[in-house]
Amino acid sequence: MTRLYRALLGTIVLLGPGAAVLGAQVAAPAVDRGYADAIDSARAAVGELLARQPIPGVSAAVAVNGELVWSEGFGYADLEQRTPVTGRSMFRIGSVSKPITAAAVMRLVEAGRLDLDVPIQRYVPDFPEKPWPITTRQLAGHLGGIRHYRGLEFLLNRPFATVRAGLALFERDSLLHEPGTAYFYSSYGWNLISAVVEEAAGEAFLAHLHRAVFTPLRLLHTAPDRKDSVIPERTRFYGIRNGVAMPEPEVDNSYKWAGGGLLSTPEDLVRFASAHLAPGYLMAASLETLFTSQRTMAGEETGYGIGWYVAKDAAGRRVVRHGGGSVGGTAMLLLYPDQGVAVAIVANVSGAEYRDVPRRIAEAFLVAAPVRTSPR
Repeated sequence: MTRLYRALLGTIVLLGPGAAVLGAQVAAPAVDRGYADAIDSARAAVGELLARQPIPGVSAAVAVNGELVWSEGFGYADLEQRTPVTGRSMFRIGSVSKPITAAAVMRLVEAGRLDLDVPIQRYVPDFPEKPWPITTRQLAGHLGGIRHYRGLEFLLNRPFATVRAGLALFERDSLLHEPGTAYFYSSYGWNLISAVVEEAAGEAFLAHLHRAVFTPLRLLHTAPDRKDSVIPERTRFYGIRNGVAMPEPEVDNSYKWAGGGLLSTPEDLVRFASAHLAPGYLMAASLETLFTSQRTMAGEETGYGIGWYVAKDAAGRRVVRHGGGSVGGTAMLLLYPDQGVAVAIVANVSGAEYRDVPRRIAEAFLVAAPVRTSPR
């Protein structure tokens, strides 16, 4: 454990539960006193996370029925410069990019510009034909047979000028199986979805994501992780080696915007998730599509809808979620649609082991949250 990290932990312990924690530079939002115990419980859970792993910085937020009720930063966005985490610190969210892309997909479906069930060559005609057709719905549910990262591809550090250029990494490879017959997680499948979105939208993928998702939902601190751009509130990125947090090697995520290339904050993520609590931003049918497990051709549920894992917790509550692992970033987003509770936690380190921390944060606020009476 580094001297700096010991100092950080000592500060957290000395402050105690309920006090301002190092790195919380933006005041937590005013909340009803009924959330005080939930906030203390959430802080304690994050404190335990920091006590068992040398994570430089963590940020977490909770929204209840669309209202931000807790947001706090812990530790450092930049260890070397001792820059504290704030509510605006932007972390790599990895595969939590997928639900954000899924929202753009469903908006295009609602507009009649994208059909989930036609072969993807309707939108990407130069994508090589395979022995079987592949649909966007299958890609979005990891049923398309497209492979995942291979070898050192996760550490790519070269720019891809366009979405189409990124498809070259896998487009000539054989499918792993006939589409629809088996679930196999594939971020590259989402690369292909971003090419579909470009054609259906008639504009570049990132421009469309900004116009269709970031702007209407006021995601002011969500952006592509552009290596060639100065992003002042972007954290530094670390890995844990021999029990010490060390800077990770540089990578360029321009080959995978849709499935793992975004930066965001927990505040933005819970705002995004809360837009899925009721019809409005998306239609009721779209929400149902996103949150319904797809099935294989044999009828087996996969536990994954479109861009979201779907399940029930031990108490029988519906919960939809997505995690994300990046070089120097670990993220988790949970949404309890029927209780109106959204939770996000992010860290600027590879492979953070959250274990039950996101669930414990959620449980604390689920107990305190008012009962929702609005229809599903």
